Amino acid sequence: MLKLEHVYKTFNTGTVNEKTALNDLCLTLNDGDFVTVIGGNGAGKSTMLNAISGVWKPDSGKIIIDDVDVTDIPEHKRAKFLGRVFQDPMMGTAADMGIEENLALAYRRGKVRGLGWGITKQERALFREKLATLDLGLEDRMTSKVGLLSGGQRQAVTLLMASLQEPKLLLLDEHTAALDPKTAAKVLELSEEIISAHKLTTLMVTHNMHDAIVHGNRLIMMHNGRVILDIAGEEKERLTVEDLLEKFSAVSGQEFANDRALLT
Repeated sequence: MLKLEHVYKTFNTGTVNEKTALNDLCLTLNDGDFVTVIGGNGAGKSTMLNAISGVWKPDSGKIIIDDVDVTDIPEHKRAKFLGRVFQDPMMGTAADMGIEENLALAYRRGKVRGLGWGITKQERALFREKLATLDLGLEDRMTSKVGLLSGGQRQAVTLLMASLQEPKLLLLDEHTAALDPKTAAKVLELSEEIISAHKLTTLMVTHNMHDAIVHGNRLIMMHNGRVILDIAGEEKERLTVEDLLEKFSAVSGQEFANDRALLT
C-alpha cells in the first residue's frame, strides 16, 4: 500500500543550516499494516509524513501509494488517497464551522462538487451514526462549532474526518501528544477501533515508547533520516521499553536522545 524507495530530503542546502532530514529512506507497508514510528529529536519522523502527504517533494527517490507513483503529484491531489491527524488539535478542522459541516467537507474530499443543499438528510443521518460510535455525545451537538470542543473531542472529530472516506493510508502525527493522559488514552482507543473496523493501513508517529509497543502490528525506529529497526510479530509482542532502548543503542551506537519519550 505504501513504498518509499531511496527517499532523500535536505533542507537549506549549501548554507550553515543545511540539514539532511531523510537519508536513503526505504519503507514498505502492506495493505492493512498498522505501523508505529518512534525516534529521537530530528530523526525524520514528521518529515517522512510530510513527504508522503506532498508537503515536501523529495530531492530524489519515489513515493508509491497503492501502486500509484505520487512523487510528483501535488499535496491537494494526494488528499483523496490520505487521511491525516496532526499533533495540534486546532489543525485539521475549521473552528468556526459546525461539527456536521466539518464532516461534510471531509465526506466530499476528492469528489466533484456542484450546486445543491450543503448537507443532505442521508448525510446527516450518516454523520450522526458515525459520531455516536465515539461515545462522546457529539451526535446531539452536530451544529455546535468545532472551536467550542475540548482538545480530545476535537481530535476525535478530526480522526473521524480523516477516516470517513476510508483512505488508502491514515497518517497519525503524534496525535495524542497535546492531550492529557486520560484523554490521550481515549483517543488512542478510538484510533484502534476505527483502524481495526475499516482495516486501514496506518502510520502512527508517537513519542511514547509504550504506546508504540502496545499498538499496531509493526514498530519501526528512525534515526538520522532512515529506518534502523523494524520489528513485527512475536518479537514485537515480547518487546519492552528496555529492550527497545538496548536495540537502538546496539544499532546506532548512541544513547536514545529524546527526553519526552523516556519520561513517558
